[in-house]
Amino acid sequence: METLNRLRCQALKKRGIECHCLYFMHGAGMQNYNDTPTFFTNEDQKIQHIVAQGSYAAIIVVSAYEFVQKLREFGYEGLIIFEVQGYGEMGAAHKELTKAAPHLLPHANALLNPKTPYISDIFSTLFPHMRKYEFNNCLDTKSFTYRSLPKKPFPIIAWIGRLEERDNKNWREFLIIGHHLLQHNPKIQLWMFEDANLASPEERVQFEQMVHTLQLNQHLVLQSNVPNRQMPDYFSMIGDSGGMYCCTSKSEGGPFAVLEAMSCRCPVLTTDSSGVRSSVLPHVTGIYYTLGNIQEAVYFALQLMRNDSLRHTIVDNAQKHVKAHFSIEQYCSQFIAMLQDLGAKK
Repeated sequence: METLNRLRCQALKKRGIECHCLYFMHGAGMQNYNDTPTFFTNEDQKIQHIVAQGSYAAIIVVSAYEFVQKLREFGYEGLIIFEVQGYGEMGAAHKELTKAAPHLLPHANALLNPKTPYISDIFSTLFPHMRKYEFNNCLDTKSFTYRSLPKKPFPIIAWIGRLEERDNKNWREFLIIGHHLLQHNPKIQLWMFEDANLASPEERVQFEQMVHTLQLNQHLVLQSNVPNRQMPDYFSMIGDSGGMYCCTSKSEGGPFAVLEAMSCRCPVLTTDSSGVRSSVLPHVTGIYYTLGNIQEAVYFALQLMRNDSLRHTIVDNAQKHVKAHFSIEQYCSQFIAMLQDLGAKK
């Protein structure tokens, strides 16, 4: 969410729309922030004061559906758009949005999601009469793009996520895939990018045990809270090494890591986690494998690593696709059109 908020605030500012951000708590993502006015508090009195002072034409509430009703109780009369960027698997998302309905139906003006098919289906089922909008997230492909750097002497297979209890990012499957790939090429390095602050202690213990059992210690590099501005370097190095970004997620809303890898000419091997369908076109801009099918994942990973023609075609197509369909300019136009359609006041 931090990435999306940062990008759209910067982009909309250029179109004459001032944006502020409110987070209920601090997080490591704040290291990426710039000059967007940003508040950190979960205290009702302070939030009520911020809302009153801001005179906002519209407020986008992400995931925290109880906050929608609270805004109305604070006396806020402007537009409220409830946005879903990811609620986990379809069953979990349906359960959460069912609980959200009493808060959203009387108080929200519209629903928004980044073209996530199963979220759109749930919206249609639970909120048939509410205004709904869906458009792709955006990426600044001019600054977040490929960079030519010294080539690593070993292939790098990367993973990005959190070691959390529900394990939606599916780190276990990544380790198993890595273990099998090492049987084909013992020089492979596994780079895992995480937020150590969000790791569950129980998951950390299980993670370390599994790394030991699969004998991955010498092949594994953990990176925690890498600033977003440095990630183009990493994705570019991963791509140039002959490796790839491996997304093992069980479900995704509109994953930025996939777009970022594609923009930096880093091949993507991913599960069909629903939210990636607008960015990853099978064997055109990336390759899908079936969730849980290790043999298939390894087969396609080896194809990406050994078939130079396939690899070159995919990274070319992927970079062009992101520029064409996920540009900041396109996002701004769609976002502003949504506000105008809802009658937002300047």
